Amino acid sequence: MEFFPDCGFSTNTLVKLNAAPQWQDSLNQNKGSMSFYEGGFLPDFMTVLEYWYDRGIRMFKFDFVDFAAATPDAEKTQTQQEISLRNQNAFREALRKFRQKNPDVVLEGFNGFGGEVESTDAPLRFQHLVDLRWLEVFDALYSGDPRPSDVPEMNFWRSMDIYSDHMVRQYERNFLPLERIDSTGFMIGNTGTIYYRKTNAWQGMLLLMVARGGWINTIHGNLEFLDDQQARWFAKVQSMYAPLEAMGRTKTFGGMPGEVKPYGFGSFDSQGAVFAVLNPGQSVEEIEMPLLSRVQKQIASGRILFRDAGFTPVLTGNRVKLGPGQMAAVGFGRYADARYDLGIQEDVRIPMSIRPVAAQFQPVESNAMMATTAPPEKGDLRIILQQRGKDGHLLRSWPGGPPDGVPVGRVLVLQATQGGRNIPIEINYDKMIWSGLSWAVGEIRHQAMHAGEPITIRCSSSEKNSVALDCKLLAVEY
Repeated sequence: MEFFPDCGFSTNTLVKLNAAPQWQDSLNQNKGSMSFYEGGFLPDFMTVLEYWYDRGIRMFKFDFVDFAAATPDAEKTQTQQEISLRNQNAFREALRKFRQKNPDVVLEGFNGFGGEVESTDAPLRFQHLVDLRWLEVFDALYSGDPRPSDVPEMNFWRSMDIYSDHMVRQYERNFLPLERIDSTGFMIGNTGTIYYRKTNAWQGMLLLMVARGGWINTIHGNLEFLDDQQARWFAKVQSMYAPLEAMGRTKTFGGMPGEVKPYGFGSFDSQGAVFAVLNPGQSVEEIEMPLLSRVQKQIASGRILFRDAGFTPVLTGNRVKLGPGQMAAVGFGRYADARYDLGIQEDVRIPMSIRPVAAQFQPVESNAMMATTAPPEKGDLRIILQQRGKDGHLLRSWPGGPPDGVPVGRVLVLQATQGGRNIPIEINYDKMIWSGLSWAVGEIRHQAMHAGEPITIRCSSSEKNSVALDCKLLAVEY
C-alpha cells in the first residue's frame, strides 16, 4: 500500500469560512458558494493547489462541490442547466491544466461529482448519473460514505458492507472501471460519523474494500485502535491483493447487493484467483464463482481463506454455499495455499440454520402490525421489519445523527409479549444514524420464551405519514 501526503478541499462551498476578498465577485446570493466561471475564486483556488503541490502534497481530494453556484446577475439570465454546465466545464479545464503541469499528482472527486449514493433501493432512473468526462481529470471517484444499506441484517455492520458493495456495482453500471472507483469502505473509530463503530467487524470491511478492485482505497479513522497482531493481519490482506491489483484484474459477478441476491468480486492473475463472496439474504444460498484464471480452470478445488463465525461455508468445485448474511473469501491456484489463510471473523456470527416461521401480520393501528405465533421448538426467533413509502420503495427514517439525534430504535420499534409479560429482544440497529434507516432486525433468545405458549410480536413505525410495514419471522439456530 502506498500512502500519499494529501489535502482535502471543500471545493467551492463555505461552511465556517468567510469568503476571501478575491472571492467576493464569485459569491452566490446566499454567500455560501462560489461560481467557478465568474470572478476571482477559481484562479485563486488553483493558486492554492499549486502552493501545496510545491510543498510536497501529491494527492488532492475535492469534496462538497456545488455546481449550481452562480452570482445573482448570472441567475437572472441563465438557466440552472447552463450554470451547472459552465461550472463543470470551467473546473474540469482548470484541473486538466493543473495535471498537465504536474503529471505525478493524484486527484479524487468525492461528493457532488455524480452518482446516487443515498439508497440501495433506488429505481433504475438513477442509473447513468456520472459524467464520465470527470475521469479525464480524476484518478478516481468515490461512491459514498459507508452507511447501512436497505438490506436488513442482524449484524448492523454487515448491512454497511452491503451498502459499499452495492454502490461500487452501481457505479460500475454507470460504466466506471472498477479500478477508478474508491468505495471509501474502511472506517474505524469512535465518532458519530461511523456510528461509534470502533473496530467492530473490521476484518470483513477491510477484505471487501480491497476485493472491490479500486486502485485508490481511502481509509478513515483511528488506525491506532488496531494492535500489532491486527496490523499484521491488515498487512497480510494488502500483500495478498497487491499483485492482483497491480498485474491482475477484478470482475464482479452474481446479483446486485441491494436486490438481496448472492454476489461477489473475483480478482485473478496468471497464477490463481481470490473471490470475496457474500450472501445478503435470510436463507442459506449457493453461488457459482466464474472460472476467471487459467489456473482456476485447471484445478478443481479451492480453499476457504476467510469466513464469519458460525455457519461453515461448503465449497464444491467453483460453487460455495453460504449462511444467511455471510461473507467468505475463497482462493484458487497459488492462492489456495495455507499461507494465505485469513482465519475466522469471530465478531460476526452466522446462524447454523434458518427457516421461516408461519405468522400472519395484521394492522392494529396506524403504522403498526401484529402477529401471534408459537415460539420455535429449537433456536431463537428473528424478527425483521422493513418500511416502505407510498411509491413502494424502501423508506428511510431520519431521526437525526449525533449528538442531538434520536436512536432509530425509538422510531422503528420491535416488541414481544408472552403471557402478558414483555420479552427482551436483542437488537444492534438502535443507533443515531445520520443516513437514515429503513429496517429493524432483532432476535429473541430461546431461553427467554416459554414452550407451548403463544408469543405476540408487534412491529411499528413512528413516522408521521402513513407507511407500509413488511414483517416476517424466522427461527435461527447458532
